[in-house]
Amino acid sequence: MTRSHEPFLLSMPNSRSDNSQVYDRLDRVGEILDYLSCTSILLVADPVAFEQSGASRLLEQVLESRKADVFSEFAPNPSLEALEDGIRHYHSVQPDVILAVGGGTAIDLAKLIGFCSVQEVDPVDLIKSPLSNPRKGVPVIVAPTTAGTGSEATHFAVVYLEGQKYSVAHSYLLPDFAILDSTLTNTMPPNITADTGLDAICQAIESMWSVRSTEESIAYAAESIQLAWRHLKTAVQRPSEDDRRAMCQAAHLAGKAINISKTTAPHAISYTITSRFGVAHGRAVALTLGAVLGFNDKVSDSDCSDDRGVEYVRQIVGDIVQLLGFETSQDAVHGIRDLLIALDCPTKLSEVGATTAEQIEDIASRVNVNRLSNNPRRFTPESLRTILHSIR
Repeated sequence: MTRSHEPFLLSMPNSRSDNSQVYDRLDRVGEILDYLSCTSILLVADPVAFEQSGASRLLEQVLESRKADVFSEFAPNPSLEALEDGIRHYHSVQPDVILAVGGGTAIDLAKLIGFCSVQEVDPVDLIKSPLSNPRKGVPVIVAPTTAGTGSEATHFAVVYLEGQKYSVAHSYLLPDFAILDSTLTNTMPPNITADTGLDAICQAIESMWSVRSTEESIAYAAESIQLAWRHLKTAVQRPSEDDRRAMCQAAHLAGKAINISKTTAPHAISYTITSRFGVAHGRAVALTLGAVLGFNDKVSDSDCSDDRGVEYVRQIVGDIVQLLGFETSQDAVHGIRDLLIALDCPTKLSEVGATTAEQIEDIASRVNVNRLSNNPRRFTPESLRTILHSIR
């Protein structure tokens, strides 16, 4: 394939964990497509976000000058049915490039379509039993219209099969190009800005204390925490261009962090809260963030699950507290609660409908214990219940 000069890259921290390239404006897509000698595109787009964000206007000429098929008939949260429909679109157009515009659902679907379409295996088998030696698909370009999921920076994607959530992971799922154009988030309503921004903060904090963290992931996470904590409230209440840009960068950095470390207890607990009570993802994660921070701060030799030891975990929790601008973990717990109140988000399980001991027990029993294994302090069934009752 003959390639012209490479288009402008956005300045981002050096990465040792991936080779994806990041750009700063959606109107640069034409240059990227020229660089890839692209003549045909599969556009995976959230129909509402595609129009309201201004992406349709910015991409009009690019799409008109190339063979393009648009896949936009999917609901929030990627399903097997949507994936199979997207694969059919892929085979009908045989694209040189897949371009995704939207939030986490559109981006995850684009990643999965690109990956699954070139394998000689049924998508269900890929979801349940990933291949050891898969084929690389066509280049994937993603342009998030929300600031929070970080899917543009990760090598995994979520898909729901018969109501059960699966996470498919492979280095080939990492998008080849990410476009962080903060103007695409200008029309996000306050509640979505809050939800996605909280997801970014939680990802970054969880990444820092994850047992899988590295120096690289901690550097990404620390910068993300500082940016998101400083800008999220104003991004929700009275956003400026700087706030929108900062939240896009914070979300991307958090994505790069969890791409290495994965998430921990707040995310693990959140999935049941979302599925049982219909709470938006970021709010569901943030609901337990403060309680888990306090829990991790009290780690001991008997329940430390990080090989680097108790003092290391306590130091990391202390670093997080300082990044949030507080002196003690208790102050940070109160600060997180104050932020949730300011963003009109729930701080107690009773606010989302979990009011009885039986409902708390139901949440605890449904948490996937394997997803708790990244947490630096080991959970027991009793400690999980204690945390849930503490925010009841």
